[in-house]
Amino acid sequence: MTTVTARPSRARAWLLASRPATLPAAVGPVLVGLGVAVGLGAFEALPALGTLVVALLLQVLSNLANDLSDFRSGADSDDRLGPPRAAAQGWLSQREMVVGMALVAGLAGLIGLYLVWVGGPIILLLGAAAIVAAFAYTGGPWPYGYRGLGEVFVFVFFGLVAVAGSTYLQTLTWEPLAFIAAVPVGSLVTAILVVNNLRDIDVDRRAGKLTLAARRGPRFAMQEYDTLLLFAYATPLGLLLAGDVSIAVLLPLASAPLALALRRAVRAPGDPRRLNPVLRETARLSLIFAALFALGLALPGLA
Repeated sequence: MTTVTARPSRARAWLLASRPATLPAAVGPVLVGLGVAVGLGAFEALPALGTLVVALLLQVLSNLANDLSDFRSGADSDDRLGPPRAAAQGWLSQREMVVGMALVAGLAGLIGLYLVWVGGPIILLLGAAAIVAAFAYTGGPWPYGYRGLGEVFVFVFFGLVAVAGSTYLQTLTWEPLAFIAAVPVGSLVTAILVVNNLRDIDVDRRAGKLTLAARRGPRFAMQEYDTLLLFAYATPLGLLLAGDVSIAVLLPLASAPLALALRRAVRAPGDPRRLNPVLRETARLSLIFAALFALGLALPGLA
């Protein structure tokens, strides 16, 4: 049983369980998808708002499911290196967590019905897949996060699905540019997970949670982080060289100094807890990059 820390208020316990520091991972992809749509001359406010709210709710759902599943599996133990978790600390009971997840999933589904009305059956399929993925990351009979597949699913759902799906709900067409624009966003959100897994290598190995970092070691995880940053910053340059976008697409390169500082921090020796602020700052980087990228993609449609 994990050592119990000071009990927060009920409202704060739910806030901590929702992990607000991770929410930029949900916001950034939607912004970029909307940026692509605006650049193409399309924007509808209500579907945009609905897409953003559903994305945030699905992120919260994933966080709650991860909190409960890691507690049940023993992954959140006395030697946990990250912030304390609500289930492991006893701040929220398992029943409360299950009820909370049901309420969040229900609200996401209710708003999602409107998005299905806008976008058709394909949105229903993608939404259902996203909910299943949120639960199955560390829960269910085959938790893919424990089998080294977390990065793949994060890139697909926070990159390809979130960006292209957000654009589709504006244009009602699958735009090739949206799938290309998903690459840097998905890469940076995946980099958040890589930092988390790098920090937790030893703890995850003891718990049988075989992430890619746990399987391949810290050097591999550091190289993986570098590769994801490279994909992120190379994509705007590639788009500009392809000639179908304005030079404003290079706006996210302004965030490169932060990325380089984080790369150095990831590779610095020391206590794995040093990576806790790196994780938060990588999430912040993903949002800054996404906001700048969205603006650069949108500017042609605003001119």
